[in-house]
Order: sequence, then C-alpha cells, then structure tokens
Amino acid sequence: MLGLLGKKIGMTQIFDDKGICIPVTVLEVGPCVVTAVRSKERDQYSAVQLAFGEKKEKVANQCERGYFKKLNLKPKQYLREIRTEKAGQLKIGDEVRADNFEVGDYVDLEGTSIGKGFQGVVKRHGFKGGGKSHGSMFGRVPGSIGQSSNPKRVFKGLRAPGHMGAERVTVQNLKIAKIDVENNLIAVRGAVPGVEDGLVVIFESLKRGKRNDWKIVSKPAVEEKPAKETSEEKKEETSRTSEEVKAEGKE
Repeated sequence: MLGLLGKKIGMTQIFDDKGICIPVTVLEVGPCVVTAVRSKERDQYSAVQLAFGEKKEKVANQCERGYFKKLNLKPKQYLREIRTEKAGQLKIGDEVRADNFEVGDYVDLEGTSIGKGFQGVVKRHGFKGGGKSHGSMFGRVPGSIGQSSNPKRVFKGLRAPGHMGAERVTVQNLKIAKIDVENNLIAVRGAVPGVEDGLVVIFESLKRGKRNDWKIVSKPAVEEKPAKETSEEKKEETSRTSEEVKAEGKE
C-alpha cells in the first residue's frame, strides 16, 4: 500500500469539462524523505519511515537534531511509518512526491478531527432532549442514568457529556480530482478531517486503488563518517613524530 504525508491547505471548488462544480479539499502532499526502511527479516514487519515538513533547527530538541544529523538532513516536522510490502524499493535518502498518485485514483485520508471541547449529550450523541413547553424542567440534559435494586450500578460505556473531537478519523474512497505535480498539490473530492495546516496521511484505497509501484526521486546515499582513531593509533603517531624530531636534531 502506497502512503504519503501531507497537510491540509483548505477547501475550494473546481469545474470539470461539463461545467459541473466540484467541492474539493486541497492537500500539500510531500515531498517526503525516506529516513528508515523496515524489513521482515530484521524488524519482523515491512514499512517505510517518512519525514515531512520543514522545522527550524533551534526549535528541534537534541534527539531530533542528532537523528537527522546522522542522515545528513535538516530536522523535519513530522515522522511517520507507512506499512507497505514494497518497502524494499526504497532506500534512505530517497524522496517521494505527489506524482505517486494520478487523477481518478481513490484514496483513504487519515487526520485528526477538529477539537470541540466539552460538549453535552445533545451535540455529542444527538440526543433529542426534553420538551420545550413552559414548566417542562427538562432541557438538554441526559436524564436518569441510575438503576433500580438490580443491578444497582451504572453500565460501562454509557453515552454521557464529555470531550468531543480531536480524534483520529479516516475517510475512505475519496476521488482525486486534480494534481499539481510541480507544487506538490492534490485536490481531493469531498471533505478531509482536521484543521488547516494539520497533518494528513494519504493512502491508496484498498478497495479501489491501482497499487502502483513507488515513484522515487533518488538522492545521494548517506555518507558514512570515517571511523575515529583509537588511542593506540594516536600514541604510535605521537611516538613516531618524537623520534623523527630527535633524528632531525642529531643531523
């Protein structure tokens, strides 16, 4: 399964060849850099780790700076693993972009829904509420939740007021209406969960995807740093230099 990281730009509308207005959500997808490749032989599962989004080095913590420094990359804002059976096609340092998808493809989009704070049962669960007549004394409240002599308790999982939103939501089978490869933009028909500039993970649809191979922009592999000299090698060099100095002095 192909997957990329991106962010939600916002919603707009486009017109097709017949002049029909199509509501779309614009996503900035990639470029994503491969930072790790997982294999079944070594890690017991097949996946690829992608990095997306620029991040100032002074904002990154010490762990992030050290991790990306080993890869000769600047710190990135997001790191996510994508489970895929085609992880062997990629290597560290490769770059994948929006051209991995085509117009007409169906994709699944995963994002974090907008947080709505603490809400009552009418808005959170769609309760009808009580009567609106004068003296009803029963409005937007959940009503009685207690039990009688048996079982003398409140059942678990009861629908009640609480925190609403800010959950991971996946919308399936949205059709790609337009792709701008140069600017890494994809217009998807319909609504996508999350706020503007929020992280979105885009997968090919399991039901209707074409299951293409990865289209890769190859970059130079990570350069291996020369091994540090051991203390014994340093001692040999210093002893040689001192002997040479003595020989030069005798001459």
